[in-house]
Amino acid sequence: MDTATHFAMGFGLAGLAYLDPVVASTPALAGAVMIGTVIGSQAPDLDGLVRLRGTAAYVRNHRGVSHSVPALFLWTGAIFVLIQAIMPQAHWFHLLSWIFLAVCLHVFVDLFNSYGTKGLYPFRDKWVALNAIFIFDPFIFAAHLVGFLLWASGVDPGRSFLLIYIIIAGYYYWRVQVQKRMTELVRQRIGKTGTYTIIPTLSWTNWTFVAKTEHHWYVGELISGEVIILDTFTIKPENERIAAAKKSFKVQSFLAFTHHVHVETKERPFGYEVKWIDLRYRSRFQGKSHYMFVAVVYLDFDLTIRDSFVGWIHRGEDQLAKKLDSNRQLS
Repeated sequence: MDTATHFAMGFGLAGLAYLDPVVASTPALAGAVMIGTVIGSQAPDLDGLVRLRGTAAYVRNHRGVSHSVPALFLWTGAIFVLIQAIMPQAHWFHLLSWIFLAVCLHVFVDLFNSYGTKGLYPFRDKWVALNAIFIFDPFIFAAHLVGFLLWASGVDPGRSFLLIYIIIAGYYYWRVQVQKRMTELVRQRIGKTGTYTIIPTLSWTNWTFVAKTEHHWYVGELISGEVIILDTFTIKPENERIAAAKKSFKVQSFLAFTHHVHVETKERPFGYEVKWIDLRYRSRFQGKSHYMFVAVVYLDFDLTIRDSFVGWIHRGEDQLAKKLDSNRQLS
């Protein structure tokens, strides 16, 4: 989920904590729990600091080990020690429990969008993305706002947020079921055996999809139940240019993160361009469609890597050309 929703969930859990009689009857503990749940709801995303080491390191690590099973306990312990150092509490178990719940909830809800996490590591060293909830969901955020308004008006926060979280749990179940139905619609439309990935958007009625069959990738949209195929790519075998470009750390980071990838090669005046595109992130800029998340390598004619890039391109190929200035660097 987005940062704002994680914050809202942190405060929501602080309200839910009033169901705990010890928290409800101990103001100092209630304050400590609120600090713990708010920090706990954000802590796993502190791995965003790895961006300082470059985009490739960020792509490879964000939502990785920081969202793993061992990290749940490490984040909880670190936050607990921090709070105890600032405002010591006698009821350790209650404070630890609510912090742990906040950290777990962060990782759990992140599993449901298209980016996913390594939430099952070390039991499963793969990204898990359930593709049922958009990264920002207005319904979930609005439900928390209603809870905060009720809390501010004097309504018991524990009961309010218990009801809200029951409703949100039902909402998650509904979205998962809708996603399954949309998957079947796309499977019937394409009519081939393969892997089908249906991805949520901000709209409840609109979805995007990526399907991989034996010989092709299909990219498209579902609009109010209508399946629209936008792009079709032929899957081609790897060649020596692709193999040479894959030696780039940036490309390795990209491929470690996503498996919805199509690769293209082009001959350039300086040599070759090898570009991988993540088919999940199709967009339009100035009337032209493009794929926003890419990894690109420039090779000379001896297949030596001259430059490379991994990251997001929001304004089309012109933006990519500026990031990889072939005329200046490779002439």
